[in-house]
Amino acid sequence: MGQTLSEPITTKESSSIQNSKVKVGSSCMQGWRVSMEDAHAHILSLGPEDKDASFFGVFDGHGGAKVAAHASRHLHRFIVRRPEYKKGDIEEAIREGFLECDRAMREEESLKDEMAGATSITVLMKGDTLWCGNAGDSRCIAGINGKAEPLSTDHKPMDPKERARIEAAGGFVEFNRVNGNLALSRALGDFVFKMNEGLSQSEQIVTAEPDVEVAEVNKDWDFLVLACDGIWDVLSNQEVADFVTKRLALAMEPEDICEELMTRCLSPDCQMGGLGCDNMTVVLVCLLHGEPYSRLTDKCAGLVKAREEERTKEMEEELRLAEAEAEEEMRQGMVKDDLSLANRGDGPPVEAATIKQSTSDQNVQSPKKDG
Repeated sequence: MGQTLSEPITTKESSSIQNSKVKVGSSCMQGWRVSMEDAHAHILSLGPEDKDASFFGVFDGHGGAKVAAHASRHLHRFIVRRPEYKKGDIEEAIREGFLECDRAMREEESLKDEMAGATSITVLMKGDTLWCGNAGDSRCIAGINGKAEPLSTDHKPMDPKERARIEAAGGFVEFNRVNGNLALSRALGDFVFKMNEGLSQSEQIVTAEPDVEVAEVNKDWDFLVLACDGIWDVLSNQEVADFVTKRLALAMEPEDICEELMTRCLSPDCQMGGLGCDNMTVVLVCLLHGEPYSRLTDKCAGLVKAREEERTKEMEEELRLAEAEAEEEMRQGMVKDDLSLANRGDGPPVEAATIKQSTSDQNVQSPKKDG
């Protein structure tokens, strides 16, 4: 946990852009940290290389802001200019683009001695296909008919695959941190962890190599959320999806939803330096599918109403079961009381079954006699 202020800086820098395919809002907030180290990007057209592709990214800096800022401005260019991209292998172009960007920063005069690093969560969209590239513990989810679908996996030092690479490269994991220092295991920058010249970039203690998830987008997809760990440390994937869906149902603007999400995750105090005390950045990509924004908000309103009706039914069923259980407990108690009273007199003990039978016999009327 980095140094914190006595009071959080809650000023938010927000923006929005849109075309016929997406309506995008973003916002960032310094919060309790002494400086703002995050950066982000939203680019609707990657022209001239590929005007039909769009790119979104969140870069969570640590140890300084330079690496995150540089990546937000240049990473997409390394990707679209790769030979793999020109051949149509976008997945490999993203992997190699991350690594090339990292190499270029190490050779950049203003960055080569930089101690900072940055996680990177990115989405490249082209047609109906989406590629999510991730290095670090920022995260991306899709909201699909009200359900959260993860598009990335956090890279943490305690993960067996990550730990194996760290130790094979001569590092160690202590207190869930790389060499007792870094709380994530993949990042751009952090060159102090990339000093083994006998290993490839992907084999270093900390690597910039991303995992890439490929998905086909259809009309069931409502939105994407890209955010730094300051959000995901506080709320689960589904909680974030529910938060966004409810506000889309109210026809709120995407950037306003981002602002409210950060406010929701901000800790009221930071005396213990815990959750909700980090820089926060959110990019919300609303998927329009060529239709008005109102279609998406109306759909989300329907999803919220259906979920409320479902929850009402669940509560009614829970209440019915609770009442049935209470009635059964009361009946059992009455049987025990009857048994206790019967056994107070002389004679052999009376079994509970006898009490039940006796009770039942009282409810049977004797047949009437003729005459």
